[in-house]
Amino acid sequence: MSSRVRVLNVTHVLPDQDHSGVYSPQPLPDDGVVKLSFMDSLFVDRVPMQRLFFYEGPEVPPFPSLVGSLQSSLAAVLAVFPPLVGKLTHRASTGDVVIDCSPAAVSTGVEFVEAEYAGSIDDMHRLAGGDEHDTEALMQLGPELKAGQLPAPVLAVQVTRPAVGGGRAVVVGVSIHHAVADGHSVWQFMRAWSAVSRREASASDLVAPTFDRTAIRYAKSEEVARKILRAIAPALPVARSPSLYTPLDQRRRTFLLAADEIQSVKRCILTQSESIGEQLDASPSTYVAVSSLVWTSIVRAKSAALAGGDAYFLVPVDLRRRLVPPVDDRYFGNCVAPCFARATAHDLSDGGAGLARAAAAIRGAVRAQLEGGDHLRGAEGWLASFAAVPKERFTHTGSSNRFMAYETDFGWGAPSRVEIVSVFVRELVLLLGAADGGVQVTVTLDHQHMDRFAANLLRFSGPGN
Repeated sequence: MSSRVRVLNVTHVLPDQDHSGVYSPQPLPDDGVVKLSFMDSLFVDRVPMQRLFFYEGPEVPPFPSLVGSLQSSLAAVLAVFPPLVGKLTHRASTGDVVIDCSPAAVSTGVEFVEAEYAGSIDDMHRLAGGDEHDTEALMQLGPELKAGQLPAPVLAVQVTRPAVGGGRAVVVGVSIHHAVADGHSVWQFMRAWSAVSRREASASDLVAPTFDRTAIRYAKSEEVARKILRAIAPALPVARSPSLYTPLDQRRRTFLLAADEIQSVKRCILTQSESIGEQLDASPSTYVAVSSLVWTSIVRAKSAALAGGDAYFLVPVDLRRRLVPPVDDRYFGNCVAPCFARATAHDLSDGGAGLARAAAAIRGAVRAQLEGGDHLRGAEGWLASFAAVPKERFTHTGSSNRFMAYETDFGWGAPSRVEIVSVFVRELVLLLGAADGGVQVTVTLDHQHMDRFAANLLRFSGPGN
């Protein structure tokens, strides 16, 4: 497909050290190098996710002014998020991958692309609307982070204006490499950047991130990190082979579940749980309810392909507050454990008990990971656990309804649309918090399954989808 996006200008943003006092940044090691933890290492070969923020309306400033504001605020925040200016680098002598934040590594700054889309803001919205997204065109609205071979940048920004229409509108695209930041960390950065852009950087609730990987106390950390790297990126400094890019032949669609619809799912889970003799101490969380609905809808859509047997659902669990000692919420890096919910396709497809079975499996997977005092036990086997799950039966998940993406206000109001674009697996579910207690659900599936999935999901959803 020919590109609909024309690049107008490419610059590089350097940290503005004069603004580092905004947060009093945490110091890096003397050599300016941050070693990846074993949790970070799991994502070295991952295609970076693009986060796209659509803004429109009279409060959006003229494009040159908007670009200047974003660049100056980004420069200020990069001074306190130095790993985002660094380079993901392979050290052949040890086999480690590190974030190199030395003066030489950060001297090129963060790539900042100004671009124009051949159409209106409505045309840009339509790329992520209707029964099928135009994933390839959506990806052109975000910056390409060239991370297939190390050393590689870990952050890039693109700001795209529509070429058509008199109204003010823009899409801000942000790509961050997963090896340096999990979802919690990404939104920590986005909150800080948008606050500085709004000129609220002196607010007392804005605090400095921490980067010390030794905060995650795990005796085998370096050994396991190197073992993971040898398994997922055996040809370092080549981090990812072309075969790891998923072909763009799936369907991608976004749904919005309103708060009252989620409450209906929760009530249904409670009723079904009672019918199968499972007593719940409390109503299911929003995450469990939405995930149960999505998982059962996928399994129903794929019932013929699954032909009985088990289905699996990835549940990422943030360990920051659960480790001993706890890791500070300000920790910038990956601190997530993968949990694998498992249930039979037959049980999940049961119209009278499927939601309850799914919820029980999800809660059980998390409970199994968190029981006892050592939540990192068996971490050396996480990669093997991934490999052992049959890919055609495995639903990958990411992001969380706790991430309030629609509160990302750079000074011209909340975004009208937020999309996370990723093509690293064939079957993926991404959640985001939406307005008024709703949850945005973005699903990528093979073409033949999407219509049946949507029909099952929309049992609890209104006509807005």
